[in-house]
Amino acid sequence: MFAFMAVMMFITACSENSSGESENESSSNEAESTGEVEIFSWWTGAGEEDGLLALIDLFEEKHPDITVENAAVAGGAGTNAKAVLATRMQGNDPPSTFQVHGGEELNKSWVAADKMEPLNDLYEENEWMDKFPEELIELVSKDDDIYSVPVNIHRGNVIFYNKQVFEENNIAVPTTLDEYFAVADQLQEAGVVPMALGDKESWPATQIFENVLLGELGPDDYVKLFNGEISFDDERVVQAAEKFAKILDYVNEDHASRNWQDSAQLVANGEAAMINMGDWAKGYFANDLELETNEDFGYFAFPDTEGDFAVITDTFGLPKGVENPEEVKEFLTVLGSVEGQDTFNPLKGSIPARVDADPEKYDQYGKDAMDAFQSSRLVPSLAHGSAASEGFLTKANQAVNIFVTQRNVDNLIQALDNAGLE
Repeated sequence: MFAFMAVMMFITACSENSSGESENESSSNEAESTGEVEIFSWWTGAGEEDGLLALIDLFEEKHPDITVENAAVAGGAGTNAKAVLATRMQGNDPPSTFQVHGGEELNKSWVAADKMEPLNDLYEENEWMDKFPEELIELVSKDDDIYSVPVNIHRGNVIFYNKQVFEENNIAVPTTLDEYFAVADQLQEAGVVPMALGDKESWPATQIFENVLLGELGPDDYVKLFNGEISFDDERVVQAAEKFAKILDYVNEDHASRNWQDSAQLVANGEAAMINMGDWAKGYFANDLELETNEDFGYFAFPDTEGDFAVITDTFGLPKGVENPEEVKEFLTVLGSVEGQDTFNPLKGSIPARVDADPEKYDQYGKDAMDAFQSSRLVPSLAHGSAASEGFLTKANQAVNIFVTQRNVDNLIQALDNAGLE
């Protein structure tokens, strides 16, 4: 999913108002500026592109004197964009601002390379320190400096399912993996693929594995695992790998030729019952396939992870060396505002990163996800660049994808141990 090698080569070389926004946000939004802002992302698909364009429209409405260039790069679920970004950053030609996952993708790539400006003053001016959860601010911080603004939250440990398939087969939502395996047997006997998988790209299988790890270790030890405080040869990691192998016994045979959208189609068509996918899948079901939430499809936490929330957050920061830092800050202010987040996220299928956004702008899935986000233990996603460095993730993806084919637990554990957390 990520342009790992390009990035790693580069690193080696180098008072509230009625709307819910603070007075500082309101005055900043209304400030007159001139110039332009280039917004670099990989948001080109339905839902995500709609959200980005709506956010740009809002910004241009508030700042008509600032020209916006939408520099989105399509392809590879962000891989192509990240390769272009690495080249530009290496060549000292940064975009005005760019999409980056909070956590180690931000911190061990661009912050460690001294390519980002701290945004502490922007947070203070807009009174944001209590508007984002503390654990989320930590994901976009290093050494007490804050380096980006989260625009959204996706949840990685969620399973979407075809409600008709569940009802026709008298299936109850499984809350543990033992219950899941019993359900999978029942579905398989009925001629339905229990779990859809599309791992043509490297990350979907890793996302399933990380959720099994979360359920087996619990949130505290899951974090310790990727901090290097627990070894990959820990008995519970081995058990997680064994359970992951068993999950793979119930996926569609053509998984290697499908991307995540293709596998989601299997669930929509009733050929498969479930899919473990970030809740951008909800946006895909609702926007692209025009399915109704809680009528055509339902959702539940990945078995054994109820009360945990695997965070995937898209953020934007201020690269060093840009010619228009004040204009970029104006964009970041709109992006971080209640209005900006409530404009973007209902279309994207994600939820706002702010805790004071308006739940009434979201469907029932969004409301449920917002409640879970504020009440659950937040943990960083491995598959989406938050839990570990991109160098480690490259090797982890390779190890997981070999495991999908070979199912050798010892080899997987050894490969993860050899990958080397940085």
